[in-house]
Amino acid sequence: MPDEKKIVIDEDWKTQVQAEKEAAGKPASAGGPPPSTSTASASPPHPASMPPASFELLITSLATEVLVALGQVPHPATGKAERSPALAKYMIDTLDMLREKTKGNLMPAESQLLESVLHQVRMIYVSSHGEGAAE
Repeated sequence: MPDEKKIVIDEDWKTQVQAEKEAAGKPASAGGPPPSTSTASASPPHPASMPPASFELLITSLATEVLVALGQVPHPATGKAERSPALAKYMIDTLDMLREKTKGNLMPAESQLLESVLHQVRMIYVSSHGEGAAE
């Protein structure tokens, strides 16, 4: 019955964000991570322990995903090198899309980082793909 669909996740998400905002407003001496409304066993990292969001961090995160997908870095969940050339190609295409969409809007260092990372992950993809990697 499509008329009875309800999106409960959205409301839970709003509650989670509100709780994190309130916790972030407390002084550091209050201690402890922000209260969590989720029932997951692993709690999210405390916002104060995370690096500030940046374009460079985004690019390096996407590049790391490429390296994991190519088996160059062990998968964080399994600790094993797993190959997924299709995922690697998708992440490389995502980096290229970011390059196209941000052209003319980046600082020179950001642009150089993106170009360099794109070149490096493409070369790794081509060299690992030539070693009998199947999609």
